[in-house]
Amino acid sequence: MATSLLVKNGIVIDTAPRPTVLGSTDVLITDGRITAVGPAPTTSPGTEVIDATGHIVLPGFVDTHRHTWQAGIRAVLPDGTLPAYLRRVHGEIAPRYRPGDVFTGTLAGSLECLDSGITTLLDWSHIQLGPGHTDASIDALRTSGIRAVFGYCHTGKDLTAETTRVRREYFDTPAGTVTMALAALGPEIAGEERALREWNLARDLALPVTTHMGGHGAESAARGLAFLEAHGLAAHPITYVHANFYTDETFKRIAAQGGTVSVSPGIEAALNIGPPPTGRAREAGVPTSLGADTVTSGPGDMFSVMRAAYVLERGRADGAGLGFTAADALRMATIEGAETLGLADVTGSLTPGKQADVQILRTDTLSVAAAHDPIAAVVLAADTRNVDTVIVGGRVVKRGGVLRHDVPSLLTSLADSAARLTAA
Repeated sequence: MATSLLVKNGIVIDTAPRPTVLGSTDVLITDGRITAVGPAPTTSPGTEVIDATGHIVLPGFVDTHRHTWQAGIRAVLPDGTLPAYLRRVHGEIAPRYRPGDVFTGTLAGSLECLDSGITTLLDWSHIQLGPGHTDASIDALRTSGIRAVFGYCHTGKDLTAETTRVRREYFDTPAGTVTMALAALGPEIAGEERALREWNLARDLALPVTTHMGGHGAESAARGLAFLEAHGLAAHPITYVHANFYTDETFKRIAAQGGTVSVSPGIEAALNIGPPPTGRAREAGVPTSLGADTVTSGPGDMFSVMRAAYVLERGRADGAGLGFTAADALRMATIEGAETLGLADVTGSLTPGKQADVQILRTDTLSVAAAHDPIAAVVLAADTRNVDTVIVGGRVVKRGGVLRHDVPSLLTSLADSAARLTAA
């Protein structure tokens, strides 16, 4: 028997092709998919009804770059730089991680996403110290109930064997809401020989690539992309993370090659990686999205990330970013994020036929009350306290402001893990 859920009488914002306020209307969900958006759709007996009167209803956010395992070392490096991050987090703390720490951190980070309205996540997971760490990462993502792309980054010598094993063991058949990408170190971090192996492996295993490229200086950015192009690799599905030093002409090449960009505006500014390329990438026609990146040095909710993108873009020199709008920020956080991950036919908007990834925001708080523009209210005024209900694939994972998980027990485990990981 079909299961139905009706989100009734909410202030609905759809995001495709562009964020638009549809007004007070209804969203019908049947068997996990959106089947109708509009007034009083026909429902079957037994349909569950969520009264969203006065609330804002919109697609769940899409975070396209997050090192989710780091939830247990939140704020361990405020006021740092990228070299300090690499030294403290990857040089000192990461080697202490056991599989249990990875599970706890990844589960806590995933639930943090759901709690703040993020329903889809690219987990850039470079904590694969052994098969047990990988098992724990995937188990945590699946346990959380979030829609996730597991970005597998294997840093050891047995790259081909281990990546192939993970692909075949966990992702050879459809497995619900968690899929896989190859998180490549790329030519700018690991050198050209390693990068060639990564891209050829991604092609052989039919995996998209997500890679940190373009954020290590102008010369390195140009040389790395030229390497991909010279070897016929740039046409493979690629998300360029921290693409700060690509030129406007380079972004046009990336757009022509079908590439996408993930911007972490707050982290890129805080760690002195470079000016976020938000507007320049989008103006070149590159699908450009948002990611929280790391909670070691910044916030983990999409409201903060959207605001960082909005302020930093509009504050560009000579007013170059003043054309960037709150609607642009919301588009990046939803449908443009789905486009970045190759999931635009699955999530990111309220288009009938898509998976029902939906959030409902309260408006009866002092931070949002009397907001005249619902889109601006989401981007510039709301925060995690406003997230009342979160739905992933038609399944309610948060209701009445409360996650449907044993959060207190998880917080105890997270505190124990964090204390051990950061002990002097």
